[in-house]
Amino acid sequence: MKAPATDRRAEALRQDLERAWARTDALFELLAPGALAARPIPLRQPFIFYLGHLPAFAWNQVGRGVLGRPAFDALFDDVFARGIDPMEGDGFRSAPPSAWPPASRVLAYRDRVREALRAASAEVEERAGTDADLLVQRGRILAVVLEHELMHHETLLYMVQQLPADQKVRPDDLPALEQGPAAPPLSVAVPAGRVRLGADFDDLPFGWDNEFGRLDVDVEAFTIDATPVRNREYLEFVSAGGYARREHWRDEDWAWREGQAIVHPVMWRRSRRGWTQQTLLDEVPLDEASDWPVYVSWAEARAYCAWRGARLPTEAEWHRAAYGTPDGRVRSYPWGDAAPSPRHGNFGLRHWAPTPVDRFPQGASAWGALDLVGNGWEWTATAFGPLPGFTPYIRTYPGYSADFFDGRHYVLRGASWATDEALVRRSFRNWFQPHYPYVFAKFRCVRAAR
Repeated sequence: MKAPATDRRAEALRQDLERAWARTDALFELLAPGALAARPIPLRQPFIFYLGHLPAFAWNQVGRGVLGRPAFDALFDDVFARGIDPMEGDGFRSAPPSAWPPASRVLAYRDRVREALRAASAEVEERAGTDADLLVQRGRILAVVLEHELMHHETLLYMVQQLPADQKVRPDDLPALEQGPAAPPLSVAVPAGRVRLGADFDDLPFGWDNEFGRLDVDVEAFTIDATPVRNREYLEFVSAGGYARREHWRDEDWAWREGQAIVHPVMWRRSRRGWTQQTLLDEVPLDEASDWPVYVSWAEARAYCAWRGARLPTEAEWHRAAYGTPDGRVRSYPWGDAAPSPRHGNFGLRHWAPTPVDRFPQGASAWGALDLVGNGWEWTATAFGPLPGFTPYIRTYPGYSADFFDGRHYVLRGASWATDEALVRRSFRNWFQPHYPYVFAKFRCVRAAR
């Protein structure tokens, strides 16, 4: 007999998955007719791929991977199986638009998968309390599908942002952009202390493989920006010729910058009227967005820090600034142990855009740092890798993390405005390559303690 807690968790996961599907459908409605074939980011597949990828991934995980069900469309299960994005310069070329199946077939496949998953999730629920399979216990395989769907919402949004205006449809209920001045930039002091990265497997109802394991790190005292670097500060770097100052860039970053002719953040535009920032659906004058966090690649963030005589924080330093306390306790969130809510930060797709960096004082860490969770993921100087004790326990997706333990991806922490609250947990780790500028990713500078 299943425990009541098992019943409640499985039912909650099924309800959350229905809500995630509804949001997925709403995001695809941002595309104008014909835009499914668009591929606004060369290192990403066209939108039509993601329309099929989300259901294919879900069925391959639950139906085929755990329950052993046969494929009902083996071609689609394979074609849309995995959304791994190629590294820059690897010669990847997507299939031409004519090679993809028609949208009507992909939508029919999606609907069939969802209906099958409703039945399959009930079977997972029935087995959750007695099956020895870790992926069945606590409905973990349903959480794999749910969180994968939520992560791709963010992917879809930053892809939509790169589309021309005539390929997008504006929702009727889009929130107004938040502007206005923020407090002057400050830094906060964080004393030396020990940080424990990672989580124990039984501590979380669900976590990805890279979240588990434990690493204790002794962190020396440091100072860190109290708020992320904002557009107004980064404009000083651009105006000072920071993109032409070779001494601030690593060799590989300089070669990328020159090869791609990058002279400003990818989300900025320059015209005779001045600088603007591209949001999901609008171009906003930069002076109206001057106190939003700047979104840049790791390479650009690192160069800016070097220009300021500083550096990016390590993952351990960022963790201590976010979750550490003067009395040695570790908080669940920067603000404490209360569940994430609208008063704590800009996440959960409530604003659909950045906000000024000091809008959420109730989200401050114990040291007074703001905006650590929400408004943009935060780059760290730490290469993405396994924690001690790492095990790729999701047997249906063994390469989720391990495929990127290559020294060419860097850890991001926190959350962006497009991150669902389900992913706002202390152990969650994001990662991207250093020359990928499309993510809603911000940063802050660190210096040794004075």
